[in-house]
Amino acid sequence: MEISLKPEILTSFFGIPVSNSLVLSILTTLVLTGLGFFAVASLKVIPGKLQNAVELILESILSFFASALGSREQAEKFFPLVASFFLFILFNNWLGVLPGTGSLEFRHVPLFRSANSDLNTTFALALVSVIAIQWYGVRKLGFLKHASKFFNFTHGPIQFFVGILEFIAEFAKVLSFSFRLFGNIFAGEVLLLIIMTLVPLLAPFPFFLLEFFVGFIQALVFAMLTLIFLKVATETVEH
Repeated sequence: MEISLKPEILTSFFGIPVSNSLVLSILTTLVLTGLGFFAVASLKVIPGKLQNAVELILESILSFFASALGSREQAEKFFPLVASFFLFILFNNWLGVLPGTGSLEFRHVPLFRSANSDLNTTFALALVSVIAIQWYGVRKLGFLKHASKFFNFTHGPIQFFVGILEFIAEFAKVLSFSFRLFGNIFAGEVLLLIIMTLVPLLAPFPFFLLEFFVGFIQALVFAMLTLIFLKVATETVEH
């Protein structure tokens, strides 16, 4: 096995290249969608064990968001977007490090690869996050009031330059989000590959556990940063 910085192309669909990271991304989406439909279809007034478990997980995530924001109402507003980020990144990370994921091959290349070890995926996630942050800000404050955070012509030159720096920082978030997630997940895959090559039996097991933990932390970091930036974007500017 060799280390490849970019994902391997498996085939093409109507001229669009299909990579192994895209395959796992689609698989993750199908798994989450299937679990969602199954959970909704099996809802009962008196919940069973599975429904209780799902409700407990979702309620725990919502309560955690509410404690971070200091407002349950805000947490409920941002919950669908931020929880989707968290679950998609988490499942992608975990499926990507499952034993055997990298050993299944199609046309002599790995069939699956964690989508978050592909910079294209993390860049797309970061772009969606930052666009959503701006959209919520405009929706809450109005376009002109939201834009005044970045283009301030009424409070002197210092505030004007601070606003310009904030505007540049919004674009920097895309790079920060995408490279942080990509770097951590790709580094984990490289570590696992090296350990499995050198000591293929019991030695990789602790590293698999470590990567499951890192995958959880990275999903949580991405979700929480998005949540905090959403809170900041929807607050009124105070000079």
